Parts: sequence; structure tokens; C-alpha cells
Amino acid sequence: MVRQRYAQAIVIENSENRGFAAANNQALEIARGRYFLLLNPDTVCRPGALETLVGFMDSKPKCGAAGPMVLNPDGSLQYSWARFPSFWNEIRGKLDRRIAGVSRVPKTPDEVRALGAFRVDWVGGCCLMARRDAIAQVGPMDESLFMYCEETDWCMRFSRAGWEVWVEPAAEIIHFGGQSSAQIPEEAARRLRASKKRYFEKHCGRCRGFALWSALSMRSVVKRMLKGDQ
Repeated sequence: MVRQRYAQAIVIENSENRGFAAANNQALEIARGRYFLLLNPDTVCRPGALETLVGFMDSKPKCGAAGPMVLNPDGSLQYSWARFPSFWNEIRGKLDRRIAGVSRVPKTPDEVRALGAFRVDWVGGCCLMARRDAIAQVGPMDESLFMYCEETDWCMRFSRAGWEVWVEPAAEIIHFGGQSSAQIPEEAARRLRASKKRYFEKHCGRCRGFALWSALSMRSVVKRMLKGDQ
């Protein structure tokens, strides 16, 4: 369908699922623009969203990556940013959505719009625009992260190299979310644990990565046992 309807598109067809990072890196190898866009297939860009992101990044030369405000299909806010994960937040299953200099975490799209653009640690990969110069410095996405945590790792590497990460609420997209994972819930959960282990091994040490993976695996076993008793 893409080949027939969009003759200008370059189609990269894989015979197997190589994972989110590896597949996007294939596109990155042949991309020529000054920005590279990650955009999930289960998204709808509101008018002008991508142009707004480009204009925003043009205005901030130190911005290595930026994301839009992400909405659920019903128009409610879908959190698309967080602080870098800590071991204990991962154990608790919590993401820290606080924004530096803001007294409380916004809960509605209007509250996010009122903030204007704001800096964050990382933005979600459902829609992430990255600067080519930043990518040239830190490298492509880590293909050892087959599914999940790829964008968090990338933003960590951008940050350590001196680049900034922002959310620009003037750009808006709708994200249906979880469409692929819902088809294979057990496999998705296993991939999530493996990616978290890999992320923490890279940035916090092998012992911390293994400890987190063990805790998450045990939690999964307990949940399955409790579900079986019901």
C-alpha cells in the first residue's frame, strides 16, 4: 500500500522483527535531514505538529531531542516525559514526572499548555525528534534494547554529551498506545524486564541491573500465581 500510494517513500522491508531500535537505525542510515523523527504507527499528528517541532529545535541549538504534548484518543493528557529512572522508583513501579521549577505535576493538557516549552530528562519514543548533530556525537539507538527503554537510553546519552531534551506543548499528537504490546502481553513483559536490566547495567552497573531484573521477575511470578488462584 505504501509503495502504491506514496511513490516518494523509501520502503525498508525486513523479513523478521529486528526490534524498535534496530529498525529505526536502518532508517537513520539513509536519512538525510538535519532532524530525525521517531513516530509510532499508532499516532495521529495534529495539524502543524511536526513543523512546530522543527521550528522549536531550530530556535534552540542545544536541544538534542524534543517531543510534543501527547494526548490520549479522548483528548486527556498522556504523560510522555519523566526523569531518568532510579532503582527504587523502578521497584515501586513509579515514573517521576516532576518538572524542574514547577510546583506540581500537570494533570491536564491545558496545564501543560500553560507551562510553555519545558526541559525534561527524557521524552517518549512514540514521537521524538532528534538533531542529527547530536546523533553524530552520541551514536544511533542501542540495538541491544530490543523493545522499551531505547529512548530513555538515547536521551541519557544526549544529556551526558551536553545536549538538552525538551517538550514543546505547542506541538500535539494523539497516541493510541500499546497496540503492539497488547497482541503479545507476556512477550512484551519479558522484553520490558530485559530492557530495564540492560539499561541499568549500562548506567548503574551490572549488579544493580541484575538486582532489578531479579526483583521484577519475582514480581511477575507472584502476579501470575495470584492470578491463577482467582
